[in-house]
Amino acid sequence: MVTITLPDNSKREFPGPITGEEIAAAIGPGLAKAALAIRVDGKLLDLYIPIEKDASIQIITGKDADGLELIRHDTAHLLAEAVKELFPETQVTIGPAIENGFYYDFSRKMPFSSDDLAAIENRMKEIVARNEQVRREVWKRDEAVKFFKSTGEEYKAEIISAIPAEQDISLYRQGEFIDLCRGPHAPSTGKVGTAFKLTHVAGAYWRGDHRNEMLQRIYGTAWASEKDLKNYLTMLEEADKRDHRRLAKELDLFHIEEHTPGMIFWHDKGWSIYRTIENFVRHKIRARGYIEVKTPILVDRSLWEASGHWEKFRENMFVTNSDEEHMMAVKPMNCPCHIQIFKQGLKSYRDLPLRMAEFGSCHRNESSGSLHGIMRLRGFVQDDAHIFCTEEQITSETVAFCALLKDIYKAFGFTDVKVKFSDRPTRRAGADATWDKAENALKSAVSATGLEWSLNPGEGAFYGPKLEFILRDAIGRDWQCGTLQVDFVLPERLDAEYIGADGGKHRPVMLHRAVLGSLERFIGILIEEYAGKFPLWLAPVQAVVATITEAADAYARQVHSELLKAGVRAGIDIRNEKINYKVREHSLQKVPVMFVVGSREQETKSVSIRRLGSEKQEIMGFEEALAVLVDEAGAPG
Repeated sequence: MVTITLPDNSKREFPGPITGEEIAAAIGPGLAKAALAIRVDGKLLDLYIPIEKDASIQIITGKDADGLELIRHDTAHLLAEAVKELFPETQVTIGPAIENGFYYDFSRKMPFSSDDLAAIENRMKEIVARNEQVRREVWKRDEAVKFFKSTGEEYKAEIISAIPAEQDISLYRQGEFIDLCRGPHAPSTGKVGTAFKLTHVAGAYWRGDHRNEMLQRIYGTAWASEKDLKNYLTMLEEADKRDHRRLAKELDLFHIEEHTPGMIFWHDKGWSIYRTIENFVRHKIRARGYIEVKTPILVDRSLWEASGHWEKFRENMFVTNSDEEHMMAVKPMNCPCHIQIFKQGLKSYRDLPLRMAEFGSCHRNESSGSLHGIMRLRGFVQDDAHIFCTEEQITSETVAFCALLKDIYKAFGFTDVKVKFSDRPTRRAGADATWDKAENALKSAVSATGLEWSLNPGEGAFYGPKLEFILRDAIGRDWQCGTLQVDFVLPERLDAEYIGADGGKHRPVMLHRAVLGSLERFIGILIEEYAGKFPLWLAPVQAVVATITEAADAYARQVHSELLKAGVRAGIDIRNEKINYKVREHSLQKVPVMFVVGSREQETKSVSIRRLGSEKQEIMGFEEALAVLVDEAGAPG
């Protein structure tokens, strides 16, 4: 007998080996129909694999995160099979599941057209209708290489050739199509469903190396139901309307040129938003006891070697030789430089916690294919800070930081915040005992905040575990912004110390933390969150004074001047155009407030107030209107 323990801890006994398909069928026909895979004692397996001993199991369906990822991976295989049937000369390379969908890279002389994508998508649905059986096969490496070469699949043969000869190769046969894959997969193509759509084609170098052939990457999205697919496609349409690159051009915020990929040319309006955010954060952290510093952009290689960043991030650093002896690196992060400031002069336990902040200019040599507007750049600024503290202060500083973070996010309109706990990565510095101490300290600290969190295995920094703070925007997208990391490693590697109450030397704990992350990326998020219609305190132009007649020009200039003196970011429009034209134009520029003035307003020293999105007008004395506007235009809190 085999005893199976279900997720609710109930047990069922079966005579002899039992498969996931049989277990699902025994529980009910609905589950049997929805079943995609099975998790056995924590390991995800194909449904048809026999379970020969007692085990704890979970039947995986499309409602589970594992099931949705499996659907997306299976859909990538559908894509590859469809392409091979329609365009046999095409070579397939790799095709993983990704966030919200999948892609597959193909080698083909002719570019895929929009008509091709439509045909491929239809063929994928035909393959689903065929309900082809999907089964895993184990081959010897050399046999697999020979097979793929014989079918003209040189890329697959190259991938397999790099695998040790003694290692068996996992292949999946799907109808007549055979692909290299670890699995698992749904037991048949019919299980995948048709809630998918091919979205676009992009270029991608083989193995990510620009010296290799440029492949064609077909992207798609896949979901567990047609309803989920429809909701996602609707979200994509809305996201396209909110695209920060398009809005930046329409609103004259910034631009990026081919001469400086991954770098931003800020225009006056965009830079106004940038400075407003920077000053707002500066005010918030000053009130909470942070000092602000500025560190060099170029730092000698020796410091990066000592910190461990040279080994872990060398490929992402821009470097230059100042002379024959010194190789300098443009800093990709600020933490080693802040330790150098901490080390200047003797520090006592009475000086701790020391909260050291910097709007630090960083540069990373990101691949050209990963650059995306101001969401992914080579040059950016972090609202970075490092808190040097004792072990006993970790919890109180974490609680204080989380309160600061929530306060700042709320000011920008974000109240839906998720927290992930990222533990030790495979490539890391420091002993396991040090990591145990750091992870336990951070778990204890986040528990004290009262925040709920989920585990993000293996995604910690190389020097310590971290909390990741994820914002959900107006159309349901998640953005990882803030971080908090507990670090016992870098203070040790860079010899930071303080004098304790016992008179001895001790290592400080270093808390790395950021609220917004990259300011540029956060501004991109805000542009899309508000669709360019910023709240008054953030708007690059808060008000425009517009004239009805030329006779009011002098009064308009006076009103404009007073607005500027009061600190309002104001413009003036005294062009010889009709007022309706002016109102429409400034509405398209998403200016929150217009002060319209004509002969009557000039005589009564008043203004006619028009607010963006409202058809109503309000007549108010200028002094009163100015006071109201100044009050409304201030930053929250």
